[in-house]
Amino acid sequence: MTTKTLRSLLISTGIGILAAGGALAQNEPPKGENRQGLPDSYHGPASAVAAIVNDKVITTYDVEQRLKLMIISSGGRINPQALPQLQNQAVRDLVEEQLKLQEAMKFELEAPESGIQTELRGMAGQSGLTVEQLEEVLKSDGIAIQSLRNQIAAGIVWPELVQGRYGKRARVTDDEIDQTLERLHDDAMQEQMLISEICIPLPSPDQAQEYYQGGLQLIEQMRKGVPFAVVAQQFSACTSAAAGGDMGWVRAGELPPEIDEAVRELPPGAVTNPIFADGAFMIMAVRDKRAAAQQGEKSWTLAYAGAPLSMGRAAARMALEKLASAEACAGGRNLRADLGPEVGVAMIENAPLSAIDERFQSAVEGLGRGDLSDPIEADDALHILYACEVDEGLGIPSRDAIEDRLYGRHLQRIANQYLRDVERKSTVDIRLEAPGPQRQAAQAPNG
Repeated sequence: MTTKTLRSLLISTGIGILAAGGALAQNEPPKGENRQGLPDSYHGPASAVAAIVNDKVITTYDVEQRLKLMIISSGGRINPQALPQLQNQAVRDLVEEQLKLQEAMKFELEAPESGIQTELRGMAGQSGLTVEQLEEVLKSDGIAIQSLRNQIAAGIVWPELVQGRYGKRARVTDDEIDQTLERLHDDAMQEQMLISEICIPLPSPDQAQEYYQGGLQLIEQMRKGVPFAVVAQQFSACTSAAAGGDMGWVRAGELPPEIDEAVRELPPGAVTNPIFADGAFMIMAVRDKRAAAQQGEKSWTLAYAGAPLSMGRAAARMALEKLASAEACAGGRNLRADLGPEVGVAMIENAPLSAIDERFQSAVEGLGRGDLSDPIEADDALHILYACEVDEGLGIPSRDAIEDRLYGRHLQRIANQYLRDVERKSTVDIRLEAPGPQRQAAQAPNG
């Protein structure tokens, strides 16, 4: 299996920091290192206790397994200076994984075997392997598939638990959507940026300086040649971590204001310092920039209703004007029932003015979202139109897409806080010392 193949395979899992992907080192390691690039001093007895989370023991074997996966994700080699930090991150990941699984068990929530197998099959299938072949590939590099299964399980139950307990709290108001859309509209003719991100959630305000310095250390790794994507895969808490932090093309104004202002000033290839936003320190990379697309043709998504004049002009008009207070944009049988059995209804999706009947164009042209047209008489009937969405032709996401994005952001904040609350109520005892030269330096007498 090639380096590129295994990297793609592991990236495809989409389960957080482990889903980093990477390369199985095919060459023999230098003397004093194992195949994953770990110095011999990093290996200890498998039974040694690295941490205890309530009554669950995390062993040094567990930590070593996670470290191997992290080093695989870096392409098989890590600067020895970064190993203590990687070990700390591995321990931290395993602690949080246990906190999530234990909290889920309190609510009798377990990852079904079918869900775990589906994830494993998806991973394996990306490289044309069966689950059994994937297990053998990992085993050949000293990695037990159980480590991967545990992380998949946490990745399944935690979002389900957060959604079930707190999903209703992550409310997105119409004002939020309107403000976001207004900002996007104002900035629509500005440049677009190809962005990557690293999210480092802040457990509590009194740790802000410590976590900011940790972010600077990650940036220092990048200056020494570690790719941004690798650091994101290993350390970011964003869902984009599985794809190396890739957010794709983002239009100016689409990011939170404090981040948007910083990235606009950066040239392609530059990385921001840690920026605090939404309860986390964010490190942003600007990979490329391009001018905004030219405005295209405006289009409307419309709810339509028509009533025959045979039912009486006043009665037809009264029935049609109910469209403004009905759930017009949902369409379907409920809308027909609201307006009356003689009223015809339909949804018209993403129609440019040129696609609309000429007799109705003047009525539609001035409609904004939420506007109801005046009744239009044609073909022995009265017709009326309600604007559900208006696309200005600027490539701005729909209200539904904006709402989903804001909802995800709110829910992620809640999930981070929930995990911190769970940790505060738990007994977490981390016993693993800093390894290698760092430990020796700490033990050396002064001058």
